[in-house]
Amino acid sequence: MPFTREQLLDIFEHLRHLPKETEVFEFKEAKNSYDFSGIGKYFSALGNEANLKGQQFAWLIFGIKDKDREVVGSSFRNKRADLDHLKEEVANKTNGRITFIEIYELQLPEGRIVLFQIPAAPRGIPISFEGHYYGRDGEALGALNIEEVERIRSQGAIFDWSAEICPEATVDDLDPKAVLKARENFKGKFPDKSVETDIWDNFTFLNKAKLTIKGKITRTAILLLGRAESEHFLGDADAKIRWVLRDNNGNDKDYEIFGIPLLLAVDAVFAKIRNLKYRYMKEGTLFPEEVLKYEPFVIREALNNCIAHQDYAKKCRINVMEIEDEQLIFTNAGTFIPGSVEKVVMDDAPEEYYRNRFLATAMFNLKMVDTAGGGIKKMFNYQRQRFFPLPEYDLSGERVKVTITGKVLDLNFARILAKNPRLNLEHIIALDKVQKGKGIPNSDLNYLRKIGLIEGRKPNYFLSVEVIAAVDDGNLKAQYIKNRAFDDDHYRDMIIKYLETYGEATRDDLEYLVVEKLSNVLSIKQKKNKISNLLGSLRKQNKINNMGGTKKPKYILTATYKSEIK
Repeated sequence: MPFTREQLLDIFEHLRHLPKETEVFEFKEAKNSYDFSGIGKYFSALGNEANLKGQQFAWLIFGIKDKDREVVGSSFRNKRADLDHLKEEVANKTNGRITFIEIYELQLPEGRIVLFQIPAAPRGIPISFEGHYYGRDGEALGALNIEEVERIRSQGAIFDWSAEICPEATVDDLDPKAVLKARENFKGKFPDKSVETDIWDNFTFLNKAKLTIKGKITRTAILLLGRAESEHFLGDADAKIRWVLRDNNGNDKDYEIFGIPLLLAVDAVFAKIRNLKYRYMKEGTLFPEEVLKYEPFVIREALNNCIAHQDYAKKCRINVMEIEDEQLIFTNAGTFIPGSVEKVVMDDAPEEYYRNRFLATAMFNLKMVDTAGGGIKKMFNYQRQRFFPLPEYDLSGERVKVTITGKVLDLNFARILAKNPRLNLEHIIALDKVQKGKGIPNSDLNYLRKIGLIEGRKPNYFLSVEVIAAVDDGNLKAQYIKNRAFDDDHYRDMIIKYLETYGEATRDDLEYLVVEKLSNVLSIKQKKNKISNLLGSLRKQNKINNMGGTKKPKYILTATYKSEIK
């Protein structure tokens, strides 16, 4: 329930009269504005600290001085719509799209204050902002230290829904066909154990495959191998997969619901999907290329990922929607724990935390999923090889929705991939967003335009017909890194650290410091303008002063900022 005005006043007065700030609330003057990156860092830090301190939420409050607690009022995002939009902006930069519980405004006689209610980090999952974890040491903002990161992550190990024992269940509650299929898959995964697997009794096999614990039937065993009538052992979980076929106007044409054992349900759903042939003219030939609309691996990987990562406590079904001759859409309940799909694809590394670790391990042993971290990347590469759009992930609403398109969406995208086989996946992900009209960073857009892969003006970019010839992949990667820019905070921090070290700096000093670090897609003039903007923003934040005038500027840290960092 939202807080009433009276409750907010009580909270505000209580925090205001504490002797000093703690790790779970922060006051900021923010009279006119406040840097978005700073808000995001405090969101991560305060949320993580609330988790560690056993609090349900934390507070960031604008319009009050930190030192003497004087209310000065804040005009930060005066329009309510702008405040509400901040929730989405923060969600776009955090793992799991976590955002504010609520943003409140209080009109006091001294002025307007804004109270940001920040949720505690979920059990087992520290909150990141732009890929980094933040925390607090007293009042100081900084990186969440490794001990605190591990302390939060270890909370996830306390309860694993999939590892819970079903006390009354026995081997007789498992489907014999599913057990036989599990044995076959296990031998396929571990061929060196094929001979001994054949002589194991069911108890031994189920223990070895990590489906049971010391012979006791787990929820994982029931979920993957259980008879249909054994579903009651899973409690309130709705362990079903719903397949539906829709036409291009959104009308349902057919549907079917599949229950446990899910090991067999995967094959049944796969058989329902109409994976027809797709024909298109391959670049440089008069003969058409013929492929299946969907690579079978992609279908199975997406569906098995839904099973492995479903939050069964939410009592939701897994859904597979087939849009006639267009797309497959897979949906499962629960946040996407890694936070960023691009990070998973580019890092190509195993996850550090699984919602259902016991289930994921069993599915790996039965050749259903790849816990080595490469499954999603393989999906991207299969779509790339077909010149089809890349898998599209929607992580909103505490669910994961994956869309696989089974045809060429933009011929120019296909031509670019055909003529440039050595383009790295990072380039292709950016190009794919352009063809779908999705937003991507300006640095990526500028780079793609510079090398001739896109044309037009912001926001109306389009894929270029006249594409570049492929160059060495290593050179492409090096060139890409040189052309990518860091965020503005990085450069501002460089300037501040220089002034902390040397006390003062001329304009030439700072240009020498920063120019070579800026993106290569910028001209010299643009780079100098960029430095002017950085210095201007630091002056507005009251962190630096120009003591030398316009012709011979000399920059120093302000006394106010010096006192803040002491």
